Amino acid sequence: MRAPGFWRRGFPSPLARALAPLGAVYGAAAGARLARPAPRAELPVIVVGGLTLGGDGKTPTALALAALLRELGEAPAFSTRGYGGAAGRPPFRVDPERHTAAEAGDEALLLARSAPTFAGVDRLAAARVAQAAGASVLILDDGLHSRRIDADLALVVVDAGHGAGNGLCPPAGPLRAPLLRQLAIVDAVVVIGAGAAGDAIAALARSSGKPVFRAAVRPDPEAARRLAGAPVLAFAGIARPEKFFATLEETGARLVGRRAFPDHHRFSRRDLFALDRQARTLGARLVTTEKDAARCPGVGSVLPIVIRFQQEEALRAALAGALTAAA
Repeated sequence: MRAPGFWRRGFPSPLARALAPLGAVYGAAAGARLARPAPRAELPVIVVGGLTLGGDGKTPTALALAALLRELGEAPAFSTRGYGGAAGRPPFRVDPERHTAAEAGDEALLLARSAPTFAGVDRLAAARVAQAAGASVLILDDGLHSRRIDADLALVVVDAGHGAGNGLCPPAGPLRAPLLRQLAIVDAVVVIGAGAAGDAIAALARSSGKPVFRAAVRPDPEAARRLAGAPVLAFAGIARPEKFFATLEETGARLVGRRAFPDHHRFSRRDLFALDRQARTLGARLVTTEKDAARCPGVGSVLPIVIRFQQEEALRAALAGALTAAA
C-alpha cells in the first residue's frame, strides 16, 4: 500500500474533510480498543508502536532498544505480527537463513539477525515461547494498538518530518488512533529526526507529563564510506522511501536515479530485471534498504541504518525502571 499524498499535509484537504466522517468511525473504534484491558505476560514487555500507518521508524527503534537492553545485562527477544504466511500461524521462531519474507515478513527477518524473533498474531503465546527460549524481556515491534498484551513500558514513535500528518484517521488520514488517545496510553514518546511537526507532538506530550526522547537516523559508517561519491540507483518499497533516499544522499553517494515502490512490495522478476537494466544504462550501483533486501536477497547493495538517541542515559534509566517494576 502507498499512502495517499493528502495524508501527509499538515491540514485536512477537501478530500480528507469529505472522508473525515469515516475517519471518525475508525478513530472511535481504535480509541475503544486502546482502552480495553490486555493480558499480562510472565516476563517484562516493551511495546514499540507507531503514531501513523507505517514509516515512523518502529523497527530500527526496536533494534536500538535491544542493544541498550543487552548493555543492561538482559537477553531480549522480539515479537512481531509478521506478514503473509506468518499471520495465520501459531508463533514460531524466525530463522533468517531458512525463512523467506513471504513466510515470516521482512521486518521479522531483519529483527532475527539481532535477537531471537517470534512471528505470529498471538503475542501472549509468543511471550511464552520467547521466555522458554531464554528471553528475559520481550520487545514488541508494533502491537501498541492491538492490545493483545499489556506493556511494562509503552513507547510511540514519531517521524518528526511527518508528525501526525493531517491529524485524521483512515481513510481520511494516517493516524492509527486519535492523537490524544494514543499519547494517553504510552509511557514515553520517541521523536526521530527534525521537523516542526515532530516538535509540536513533543510539546504536546511534555505538556501531559510524558517524557520525550529525541533520536536521529544514521547510515552505517562502513557502508557510507563505500558509497561516498558512487553513482547510485536507489530503490525502496517502504512506507516513506524519501527518507531512505535522503539518508543515502547523506553518505555522499550521487543519486542518479530513484525508484519508489509500495510498502512491503513483493518484487517480481520483471521489477528486478527493469532495475538491473536501468542501473546498467545509468552506469550506477543498485542500493536498497535492509527491509527491501529481505524481499529480494542478493540484489544490489544494502545501506543499513541505526537509531542514535540524544538522551541515551535517560532512556536506559527508563528501561531499567520498567524492568525493576515488572520484577
